[in-house]
Amino acid sequence: MAENILEVKDLVKHYPLTQGILFKKQVGAVKAVDGISFELKKGETLGIVGESGCGKSTLAKVLMNLERATSGQVLFKGEDISTLQGAALKAVRRNIQMVFQDPYTSLNPRMTVGDIIGEPFEIHPEVAPKGDRRKAVQDLLDVVGLNPEYINRYPHQFSGGQRQRIGIARGLALKPEIIICDEPVSALDVSVQAQVINLLEQLQGEFGLSYMFIAHDLSIVRHISDRVGVMYLGKMVEIGSDEEIYENATHPYTQALLSAVPVPDPTARESRERIILTGDIPSPANPPSGCRFRTRCWKAEERCSEEVPLLAVPSLLEGAAAHESACHFPEVREQAAA
Repeated sequence: MAENILEVKDLVKHYPLTQGILFKKQVGAVKAVDGISFELKKGETLGIVGESGCGKSTLAKVLMNLERATSGQVLFKGEDISTLQGAALKAVRRNIQMVFQDPYTSLNPRMTVGDIIGEPFEIHPEVAPKGDRRKAVQDLLDVVGLNPEYINRYPHQFSGGQRQRIGIARGLALKPEIIICDEPVSALDVSVQAQVINLLEQLQGEFGLSYMFIAHDLSIVRHISDRVGVMYLGKMVEIGSDEEIYENATHPYTQALLSAVPVPDPTARESRERIILTGDIPSPANPPSGCRFRTRCWKAEERCSEEVPLLAVPSLLEGAAAHESACHFPEVREQAAA
C-alpha cells in the first residue's frame, strides 16, 4: 500500500454571517465545509464529485491555504500545514500546486506565456536560477505539448485547451508532489477535455504526481480517478475505489447522481431505474438536522432527522460494497455503467 501524502482530519470552513453596519454581530455561518476527513496516497488520483455549491472548490482553497480553515487539520507528510504562515507556508506551497477551472481568467492577459509560467521561479528562485529560467519555461511548454517558441505570446493568442495546458505547465514549474485540479476541463469542448485528461495522466506517470481531481462530470472522474469521494452540502457522504462507487454505491445521493449519467446504449438506458430527486439543495447557512440529505431522500425516517450518520463501512454490507458511506440505511442498487 502506498503511503499517505496528504491527510485531512475533521476539516471545517465556516463563513460568518454578520448583521449591522457599525457594530457587526455574527448571526450565523455558511457551513461550506463541515467536518470532512480523507487521505490522499502518493501517486494516486482522488476524485471529488458533487453538485454545485456542495463545497468542492472551498475544500480545494482550504487545502491550498488560500482560505484559512475554521478548525481541523491538513497534514502534508505528517505535518499540519493548516496553521502555517510566512516562510513555512511558502516552503510547503511549493509542494502543493493548483490548476484552476477557467483557463480564460486564471492567466494574466498582460503577461506573456514565458512570464506566466516563469513567475513561480520569482517566488522560489532556488528551483531555477535566473540564467536558466527561459530554458526551464521552454522545457515546461514542451512537456505539456506546446511549441517552446510560443514563449513570447500572450494568452489571447491561444485556444481554451492550450491555455489550460499553460496553466498545467505553471503548476508543474516548482516540481510539486500534489496538484489540486479544480474542474480543469469543465470550460473546454469535449474533444479537448479528453486531450487534457490524457495529458494529466501522462504527467502523473512521468513525475509521480498525486492528484485531487474536482469535477461534476462523473464519467471523467471515473476515467481518471483511483478513488472517488462524493460531497453533499459540505459533508463527505461516500468514499471508495472507483469500482466500489460506480458499481456498488450505497448512499442514496450517490445512486441518484449515477442514475443521471447519460448512457449511450438504448437497451441499458431503458432498463435503468432513474432516480429523480425532489426539492432544492438546502442552504449551507441552515442545513437540515441529522442527515443533510434527508430532505430529498426517499428512504428518510425519523432517525435521519435526529442522528448524524457517520462516514464508515456499513456493517450490514459485505464484499465489494465494503467501503465508507454516511447513511443509516445503506443498500446496493443496480446501476448502469457510467
